[in-house]
Amino acid sequence: MSYDILKILSASNKDIDNQKLMDYLAGHLSSKETHEVEKWMADSEFANDAVEGLQQVQNKKNIETLVEQLNKDLHKKLEQKNIRKEKRKLKDLPWIYYTIILILLLMVITWFLIQRMNVKP
Repeated sequence: MSYDILKILSASNKDIDNQKLMDYLAGHLSSKETHEVEKWMADSEFANDAVEGLQQVQNKKNIETLVEQLNKDLHKKLEQKNIRKEKRKLKDLPWIYYTIILILLLMVITWFLIQRMNVKP
């Protein structure tokens, strides 16, 4: 259940803000605003499912607290994911570049020496 609320409210939408959605659920909107929310729900299947899911929550007073807690948890998990991703990255190791340059330099010098030895005086 908590994951569903996170999925519903953590994603900010362009059409309607979370506060208006919360006011709709609490029944604090004017008829014009209620119509606007219901039109938005009719246009979006996801929004309709989201509102239906939120209406099933029994303790509506705790929804905002739940949303805040879920957002904190989401940010924490995303931060942990980013840390793991950074750990998997190859570190910038300058000695690899130095080694490659040294090998190339030695190859060029060797080529010049071989060319010089092949020249007949």
